[in-house]
Amino acid sequence: MLIDILTLFPEMLRGALDASLLKKARDKGLLTVNLVDLRDFTSDKHKTADDSPYGGGPGMVMKVEPIAKAVARVQGPGTRVILLCPTGQTLTQAKIKELAKAEHLVLLCGHYEGVDERVRGLVDEELSIGDYVLTGGELPALVLTDAVARYLPGVVKEEESVQRDSFHDGLLDYPSYTKPEEFEGKKVPEVLLSGHHAEIEKWRRKESLKRTLERRPDLLARGELSDQDRLMLAEIVQRN
Repeated sequence: MLIDILTLFPEMLRGALDASLLKKARDKGLLTVNLVDLRDFTSDKHKTADDSPYGGGPGMVMKVEPIAKAVARVQGPGTRVILLCPTGQTLTQAKIKELAKAEHLVLLCGHYEGVDERVRGLVDEELSIGDYVLTGGELPALVLTDAVARYLPGVVKEEESVQRDSFHDGLLDYPSYTKPEEFEGKKVPEVLLSGHHAEIEKWRRKESLKRTLERRPDLLARGELSDQDRLMLAEIVQRN
């Protein structure tokens, strides 16, 4: 997969791209990420990529011309251009799985008071990572890149772990434990030490349902539950 990130501040992104899973994915040639500095597409000696808003008001607005030139430079057949901004659709795991099938993503990072409204005619969709405001779209672009990379074949060594992530099937993940078996009086659940794989899977599914019910009941309303899941939920509710 190819991802081009269009930004005024590429230095905000370099460190994260050169660490952990993203570095491994790039080293393996499974993911290519280009940082495109929007200031390189300006036309004045000061590399001005923003200006004051028409009508007055605080802050600065990103200019449309440099963005249009940058998008035109990197865009190709099958390219999907995404603007990261607070007014976009909320990013979900379902959207991540959809984007992971694309060959080329262009992530446009908004900044300051946002982008000139005419920029929206250059993008295919707008995405937000939550109902809060950040300095710019750089961190959301990293979030999206990291989440998408996990779905690329060969990036995660144990691909089964991706299928068990929170939100993959509409539920939160089950609790996990490792050594030691006991810490300050708190023990690992016996079923995890039993070696009985069917019982372990049943326990994990039940704990996933329980955690989702307690912390994110809205996910249960949206998810597709099996008859067995519903029976487990009924038992959980009855015990509580």
